[in-house]
Amino acid sequence: MATKIRRVTSQKQVVRFKRKKRIRARVEGTLEKPRLAIFRSNRNLYIQLVDDAKGHTLVSASSLEEELKEKVSSTIEGAKTLGNLVAKRALAKNISQIVFDRSGYLYHGRIKALADAAREGGLKF
Repeated sequence: MATKIRRVTSQKQVVRFKRKKRIRARVEGTLEKPRLAIFRSNRNLYIQLVDDAKGHTLVSASSLEEELKEKVSSTIEGAKTLGNLVAKRALAKNISQIVFDRSGYLYHGRIKALADAAREGGLKF
């Protein structure tokens, strides 16, 4: 089985990808309990609820969406807004249980704020 060769530029990214690989070995989303996957860039946050069994995205939210562009920035407050939004969208699709995939990022700052807001919005993980 061939493995993907991923080119990374910094030691920080290498460490994050190792951490991500460890996390993903244990975390898997199903239709009943999808995986909340996060991608964090310097400017934006992207969130998806993924059913790994079928490979489908059930719910997504991003700080780039038209109605959120002015309200949400790449700050802790913006992460809280996105966490609440993804919780509302998930509950609208009758999804209340999820597994949290922080994608190798440390549970701190924007990631922690997003997770706390999703819990306050009604998601259980």
